This record gives sequence, C-alpha cells and structure tokens, in this order.
Amino acid sequence: MKRFWTEVTVTPDRGVTLDGKPIRTPGRVPLSLPTDALAEAVAEEWRRVTSVVDPRAMPLTGLANAAIDRIALDPSAFAAGLSHYAETDLLCYRAELPEPLVQRQAAAWDPVIAWAEHRYDVHVEVTVGIVHRAQSPLMLQRLSDATAALDAFALAAASPMVSITGSLLLTLALVEGALTPDQAWLAAHVDEDWQAEMWGKDTLAAEAQENKRAEFDAAVRLLSLSRRRDPPRQKTTSTALDPE
Repeated sequence: MKRFWTEVTVTPDRGVTLDGKPIRTPGRVPLSLPTDALAEAVAEEWRRVTSVVDPRAMPLTGLANAAIDRIALDPSAFAAGLSHYAETDLLCYRAELPEPLVQRQAAAWDPVIAWAEHRYDVHVEVTVGIVHRAQSPLMLQRLSDATAALDAFALAAASPMVSITGSLLLTLALVEGALTPDQAWLAAHVDEDWQAEMWGKDTLAAEAQENKRAEFDAAVRLLSLSRRRDPPRQKTTSTALDPE
C-alpha cells in the first residue's frame, strides 16, 4: 500500500486515524490501543512512512494487530500455547563440556532458575544434555497460571520473546521486571556467543541475530508502552449555568 494520507492523529479513545479515517486491523477491527504512549508510538510508525507501507518497519502496529485480532479473542488459549515452552525450557538443558561453557551457562541461568523457584514456589528440574526431562505438574501449572494472567498486549509481547529466547522462564522474569531486556537477551544467547568466540562469527548468522534482536526489542517496547500509566485526563468543565 502506498502512502495516501497527509495527517496521522491519535483520537481521545486511543485510536489512530489517517486524515480522519480510523486505522483498522486486518480483521477490520478499529486499532484501539490501551495507553496514550502506545497509541502515539503506533501513530509515529505511520507518520514515518514515506512512500510504501513496509510492515517490517512498523513492528508495534503488527504486534497490536495480533493482540486485537488473534489474542484478545481467546487469550487463555493463546497463553496455554506459550506455556508449553516450560516443558523444554532452554535454561533447563545444560552442556556437559567444555567446563568454561558450563560455568557460563550456570552464571547466566542459575539466578533465573532461583528466581522462578522462589517466585512461584516450585522446583525446576535441570539436566545435562538434550534428552527430555519432565517438569513437575505443579511447576508447569504455576508457570501456565502466570502466563494466563497476562493481558492480550502483554501476551503479544511475550510471544516473540518466548520464541526468540526459547525460554518461558526468561520471558516471565523480563515481564515481571526481574531481568532487564539486555540481561534476558544475553542469557538466551550464551551458547551462540560461545560458539562465535570459539569459531568466529558467521555473516548470515549474525544478520539473522540482528533481525531477531530488532524483533525482540520491539516486543519489549510494546510491553513497556502498553503498561505505561497515562496522565490523568482533565475533566471537562461545563459552562452552563446551574438552574436556580
């Protein structure tokens, strides 16, 4: 789609309009955002369009569309799909050798495991190698409940975080503020960074990682903006005289 609009405006109900006409999701639902900050950020993506709309340059709009069209229709089912990552979480499968990698994984992952065990009052099974090791039903249920407690926009942000990191534990720690985005990213890429140090960086792999980091950062920004508290709206004062 080529740019056809002149003015992009945020409406009082946090919708976004192009020359006064509301933007709609692919499902034809009005694009209405949960906070002023997110509405303004989405509007800015549309203002930056110069000639042709490129969805890759508008990640917040795409994530908002997903939250409204896909997730809000059945958030519990979407959350259940994400919670399956707890069964094979990246942080639970460790290298046996070499020892420096083992230590690096432990340094990055053990604090997150400890946080999750304390936060959700569960035990997280950790193993060496890639052979599946079952987690307890209680652990899976508690992480599932934590995921289900997220709203549609938080789930829209969590989805790429989980798929990119391979870890529901890292994602929940990030969502709940126990990790910064950079800490979560580095923890998720301990193995890749180790391989790059040992054998050098592959150009295609580095490019793919940059694209994933951009997607990850967009998800983090969506989460932050969708939770930012809006300033109190000024009450409209009537100028009409009260009847005597």
